[in-house]
Amino acid sequence: MSLYPVLTIDSAPAPSRPALQQLQAAFGFVPAIAGAMAASPPLFKGFVGLFQQVHASSLTEGQIQVLLLTNAVTNASEWAAAFHTALALKQGVPPADVEAIRHGGLPGEARLAALSALARALIEKRGHVSVPERDRFFNAGFSAEQLLEVIAVVAASTITNYTGSIARPPLEEAFQAFAWRAPAP
Repeated sequence: MSLYPVLTIDSAPAPSRPALQQLQAAFGFVPAIAGAMAASPPLFKGFVGLFQQVHASSLTEGQIQVLLLTNAVTNASEWAAAFHTALALKQGVPPADVEAIRHGGLPGEARLAALSALARALIEKRGHVSVPERDRFFNAGFSAEQLLEVIAVVAASTITNYTGSIARPPLEEAFQAFAWRAPAP
């Protein structure tokens, strides 16, 4: 038995239920990672609130999915990599760009490559990106405010990635075709 079972709206602690209901309404189901995360109302409510803000940013949904997929791969989060592969494709991110990210590379499109490279640098360097890394992002047409929005996406996805690594929720059947395995260390 898992230390972190996938909770439902009915079995989750009462403070987590409204956020689970929001996710049910948004996705048509409660993602397994959310069901695992719901065991901690402070974690779960903070995560949902931050994700709502991320999706209200100036970044497009496709750009956000590129960031989330990059973060999942960089953090070796198997559940999140599969989930965000599906969502990136749904948002119109070119399949070749999705595959490049899944294999540790960069998208071919310059703006998406700048987003992905910045996200990876933020994670790998614990926020200490170099001036050339930052300037590549700006030279791709992004603003200083959008760099801060990328930090918000990284923060939100870190919650998901770390929870996935610890809780190891099952991958829903709808995402099985996008299963991803982290390379061996």
